[in-house]
Amino acid sequence: MAEVSKNSVTQAIITEDEQGQRLDNYLLKICKGVPKSHVYSIVRSGQIRVNSKRAEVSYRLQIGDVLRIPPIRIAQKVEEVVAGAEFKADLPTLYEDEALLVVDKPSGIAVHGGSGVSFGVIEALRRQRPQARFLELAHRLDRETSGILLVGKKRSALVALHDMFREGGLGGTGRGADKRYLVLVKGRWMDQVRNVKLPLLKYLLESGERRVRVSEEGKTAHTIFRLVARWEHFSLLEAELKTGRTHQIRVHLAHLGFPIAGDEKYGDFALNKALPREGLKRMFLHAWKMCFAHPISGEPLALEAKLPEALQRFLQQISAREKQDYGEKI
Repeated sequence: MAEVSKNSVTQAIITEDEQGQRLDNYLLKICKGVPKSHVYSIVRSGQIRVNSKRAEVSYRLQIGDVLRIPPIRIAQKVEEVVAGAEFKADLPTLYEDEALLVVDKPSGIAVHGGSGVSFGVIEALRRQRPQARFLELAHRLDRETSGILLVGKKRSALVALHDMFREGGLGGTGRGADKRYLVLVKGRWMDQVRNVKLPLLKYLLESGERRVRVSEEGKTAHTIFRLVARWEHFSLLEAELKTGRTHQIRVHLAHLGFPIAGDEKYGDFALNKALPREGLKRMFLHAWKMCFAHPISGEPLALEAKLPEALQRFLQQISAREKQDYGEKI
């Protein structure tokens, strides 16, 4: 992907990884720090040329297209923020080849910048890998959630991954992904296996913050919960996603009366206030396992991200002070 100069005209030639994108979306990616309104303005004024001709912002780029991009001054503060991401993001690699990168995302870092967050995983990866021509998120994890995160290194792989996640939900047809999380909840969960099918509706608070609730007006959402371990006041569950709705696991559990330990949006606020003193300083939700077909070769992949040490230590503390009466800790 081209780097835009602030002093001279930039010429970019569209590759296989970049074809199919709208012109405006491509420019917004390479013009980091430039206001969206300015990008649209220079396209509409004809300063951006595609194959020596004017083009609409909605034009779909083709392999071999030659773009002429005028000098654009990029805000220095954005460069500094992205540089900061390089040092703040610890991103262990779980798998990598020419088409796919899988990282173990830490809790507390967003997957991408925006919505009040200066930087995210994808910005950090691009900073760490300046030679990479293409790096795009295949799916998302909440900022507080840790674990397996897929990144496409080729557009063809990214498209295949997006199709995989949309294929009848997750894991429903054999062509999707089997995606599982480990989650610690307040309370004594009694069912060994429980299918939860509760529709979810997005809404906004007066502050503009996005939330989700169970509602008949919402979209279909299906989670399978399996009991892993149970203590006097907590239960460790495995959550298997059959659909991929926003905050699905968190809202399903809160609605059932088993809020996730450390969940600041939907959790038990009195419990959350006490947990840091007991050693838990984050939400206990971790994307620990994913099985799917490789987006290019079709070969089966089975990936696991070990439960973070901080979460393991908290489980050990629970076991030390509370009776465990089911299963084995992971």
